[in-house]
Amino acid sequence: MNQLLPKLQRIPPEIAAVVDYEPFARERMSAQAWAYIAGGAADELTLRDNCAAFQRLRLRSRVLRDLRGGHTRLELFGRTFDHPILLAPVAYQKLAHPDGELASALAAGTLGGGMVVSTQASIGLEEIAAQARGPLWFQLYVQHDREFTAELVRRAEAAGYQALVLTVDAPVNGVRNREQRAGFALPEDVEAVNLRGLRPLEGPADGRILLGTPLLETAPTWEDLAWLRSLTRLPLLVKGVLDAEDARQALAAGVDGIIVSNHGGRTLDGLPATIEVLEAVAQAVQGRVPLLMDGGIRRGSDVFKALALGADAVLVGRPYVFGLATAGALGVAHVLQLLRAELEVSMALTGCRTLADIQPELILR
Repeated sequence: MNQLLPKLQRIPPEIAAVVDYEPFARERMSAQAWAYIAGGAADELTLRDNCAAFQRLRLRSRVLRDLRGGHTRLELFGRTFDHPILLAPVAYQKLAHPDGELASALAAGTLGGGMVVSTQASIGLEEIAAQARGPLWFQLYVQHDREFTAELVRRAEAAGYQALVLTVDAPVNGVRNREQRAGFALPEDVEAVNLRGLRPLEGPADGRILLGTPLLETAPTWEDLAWLRSLTRLPLLVKGVLDAEDARQALAAGVDGIIVSNHGGRTLDGLPATIEVLEAVAQAVQGRVPLLMDGGIRRGSDVFKALALGADAVLVGRPYVFGLATAGALGVAHVLQLLRAELEVSMALTGCRTLADIQPELILR
């Protein structure tokens, strides 16, 4: 038996919920690293509303339901997961803990879940795959060097990643004022190791700020999605969809899954909370491909609400990084355990035996 599971009993009692990890994580991280992980774009309106929007939703109680044989299992792309909570791609996890992505992958596999590994991971994608105990997906940013991008896809395939997740909502970084005020810069021992060898992009010229610069002139388009689809037989998901029309266009381009996301409130401030647009995107998708979402999940009841409004599974980001910073792989595993336990309580008290029983009518309007 994996040694992580017995150690979960040693978690101090003051950590009773996912949010309890935040002060512990902040104590263990530098001010600069905390600003990077915890912060969002501009005034952080979207960052805060991702959580607040879940709190505005209420659940419908149902009683005396037959719950015998209940479980939280689901299947995605031919693989069975014990629960519908995946670890979202988060860059530079060595900022939180020396074991970085290795600890997160270990925890996800131990708890019967999956992890999406960032292009900007601080540990090589092959090393993570070699030590992982559960399914891994690889998150991809299309680089200005398309051949370098194609090589990343080949590396992920060769290493055994089971899906590609193309992030489409961040052709440029958001205005990260909290990071700027903290003077954030990567320490010397942390880098995006998977991007070693990528030729640098030329800077702005002629007084231009962003528009008309090489950064946007080489930014990915729908044509790049079609090109990427032609490169691989792996399931291809797009992450960063908030609009039903974009979802329909992605389906027409042949994607195998869609992730509703506003990048954790880190790109454009003022975007809606993901849970607020999830149902509209779900209606556009109509169950043709798996639909996932991220942003603002801090309770298992939040997972329940997302599933009720059309998601097949969810991804969590900051909560598990706070667990990572506090206690390494053990902290990540505990975050997953807490969320799953709260999800099961929500299911039991709303009369849901399986994930398929979680339906929209269980959300009070």
